[in-house]
Amino acid sequence: MAGLEGIEQPRGHSRAAAARWSPGVEDEQALKALELFGNPAEIEVPLPSRPESAATARRLTQVVVLRTWRLTPRLAEDTVLLVSELVGNAVRHTGARVFGLRMRCRPGRIRVEVRDPSRGLPCLMPVQEMDISGRGLFLVDKLSDRWGVDLLPRGKTTWFEMRVADR
Repeated sequence: MAGLEGIEQPRGHSRAAAARWSPGVEDEQALKALELFGNPAEIEVPLPSRPESAATARRLTQVVVLRTWRLTPRLAEDTVLLVSELVGNAVRHTGARVFGLRMRCRPGRIRVEVRDPSRGLPCLMPVQEMDISGRGLFLVDKLSDRWGVDLLPRGKTTWFEMRVADR
């Protein structure tokens, strides 16, 4: 990804810590992630393309939605779930070393973007009741108000938007 490949990434996140995290509980790890990686509401935050980055992205999303934007826990829970799905897709399907997370709050809506260097488009697949995988974009489609993909000269940005009540 142009401009992100050479950036050294903070270390110290374990899978055990990721398993203990819950979107309903604001914890110090969320604030620590904000301090280590940056605020995705202010800049695009580069994250290493590793499974444990999903936990970091969830924590960053949680602290931004609840503390920075002061939105509802229910909206935070849904946003955290959808961020996890987009990050999981970026880690599993793009072959990237790094991806970017960006969040924006505008009057009446929030927008979350995950940028990666692959130009391969995600595909919304039909989901059956007993399927154990492949539900990511299905959830994004059902829980967000809009979602899409913007192709870039070097990669793409997959995004979703959700309506919010004016604060």
